[in-house]
Amino acid sequence: MGHINTIVVLVIFVGLMALFVISFTLFIRRLLINSSIKSNQSVEIEKKLDKIIELLEKAKGS
Repeated sequence: MGHINTIVVLVIFVGLMALFVISFTLFIRRLLINSSIKSNQSVEIEKKLDKIIELLEKAKGS
């Protein structure tokens, strides 16, 4: 009977460890995706600001 209890505890422990690894992996993946999205948004904002500055300089020169 004690042997069966040990196996059950071991199976539960391994299952929890697998769940932790999967959850951690998905968490890191989500962080990387969000970071990539923010980086792309920053690049787009920089391009728009450069265009605005360029237009203002042309207007100032005219």
